[in-house]
Amino acid sequence: MKADVYREFLTPDDEEVYEATGEWPDSDESGARVLNLRDLSGQSLVFSYDALARSVRFRWTDHQGTDILDCFREGATRLSFTSGPSSKHISIEFSMGECTGTTEIQLTPDLSVRDRVLFQ
Repeated sequence: MKADVYREFLTPDDEEVYEATGEWPDSDESGARVLNLRDLSGQSLVFSYDALARSVRFRWTDHQGTDILDCFREGATRLSFTSGPSSKHISIEFSMGECTGTTEIQLTPDLSVRDRVLFQ
């Protein structure tokens, strides 16, 4: 059995987030950083992350405001934002005891989420 070792949640600074997404993150009452994003078809994603709590939450809704996915996850170790000529992405890496995982969120041109959790 592996010892559970605390790992820091590495997050980009606000300027890096803005450069990749075109949006500045806000803060909520708990101090988490929050982004409100929208794809070309009108779907929206509220993405929040808390470096101290090592947690992320993303809530994806369609153009009518109906929830498609609402996910909260702890054990985050790395957050990155990338932007290319035709798409923008958020990548989150996790380590939770005996499991590791990655969540990839495509922001543009259309929202999509890919999530993988594996035993180590």
